[in-house]
Amino acid sequence: MTDYATVFRALPGMVALLTPDLVYVDANDDFVLLSGRTREQLIGRNVFDVFPDNPNDPAASGVRNLAASLRRVVETGERDAMAPQRYDVEHVDRPGEWDVRYWSPVNAPVLGPDGRVVLLIHRVEEITELIRSRGGPTNARARVLEAEVYARARELQEVNERLRAAHAREREVALSLQEAMLPAPVPIGAHPTAVRYRPAVGALNVCGDWYDLVTLAGGDRGGVAVGDVVGHGLTAAGVMGQLRSALSAASRVVEGPAEALDVLDLYARSVAGAENSTAVETWIDWDRRVVTYSSAGHLPPALLHPTGRVEFLDGATDPPLGARPERSPRPQAEAAFTSGGALVLYTDGLVERRREDIDAGLERLAGALTRHRGAEPDALADALLLEMLPVGGATDDTALIVVGL
Repeated sequence: MTDYATVFRALPGMVALLTPDLVYVDANDDFVLLSGRTREQLIGRNVFDVFPDNPNDPAASGVRNLAASLRRVVETGERDAMAPQRYDVEHVDRPGEWDVRYWSPVNAPVLGPDGRVVLLIHRVEEITELIRSRGGPTNARARVLEAEVYARARELQEVNERLRAAHAREREVALSLQEAMLPAPVPIGAHPTAVRYRPAVGALNVCGDWYDLVTLAGGDRGGVAVGDVVGHGLTAAGVMGQLRSALSAASRVVEGPAEALDVLDLYARSVAGAENSTAVETWIDWDRRVVTYSSAGHLPPALLHPTGRVEFLDGATDPPLGARPERSPRPQAEAAFTSGGALVLYTDGLVERRREDIDAGLERLAGALTRHRGAEPDALADALLLEMLPVGGATDDTALIVVGL
């Protein structure tokens, strides 16, 4: 059996493990050697207690930049490669004396089963000697080169900060646009419904999810749809609005869900950015007690029976919109229900987690539905979000629709 602790210690280059609170959990031999700290001076201590900024140099920002990078990784769950940074490292044995070091860090997340960041891999390439050797034999040239690298690192950091601010503004505008284009949740006839939307945490991975609820003519019938656009931000919000409106209109004039998706597929081929979007359309007929459905590459709706049994409606699934080289009629299927159950439609933020098979997420959903059988749609929707979403929020949008049967 492989001794991973021994392998970790022997890794070439400086590598450390941190908690999401930025406390050292472990460090390999090169990190201990090149950082000038013992293992006891590292493990269990916050990275900024071990390596504080130089108080004698107001321009020193290497540690602050590192803090921003590590926190981004915790918030987004994404790897972050930093520009080379200048660090003033205080001598352990001679307090108040500082060495100038140049490190090129890469920070990466280790995710738990629920998709949350549980550890940070902090890898550092020591480039101090490279920087100094390029300066030639004179100390004056070395100081000039150091100043150039330092200024460049600060410039790159400022550019990154401006980009993040612009992304935050775009995210806010995109969310407002999405909210304006999605319909307000309303009952279908006399049947209660609940709609929940939770935007992704972090960056711009928002605004591709959409839903639609309509009351259909010809008896006690209603249509419920949900979809997901590839992409994010303002572009995804615009495409989402077009697809939702097109499907909502089509469902009022066609003969069934498959035909509605056929119309939407044809329309999606003319909309830039709509290719490979997913959608599922369900028609609920309370007179016949039947759900008719068709899916264009979307996750299967969950039919919760009063007994607690959960049936995933996966008998009529076809490729996403615009993904088939030749158009052909989409499949359609039916599932019977009894009074007292619920139909649940959702997007991938509810069930998908990084490095986990989708079946595990569907099993969690089925278990949660069974535990909360008999709950009203509003209570059921709140319970599902509480149990299914990571504490810090999902890294993808989540749309959830619950219809009482």
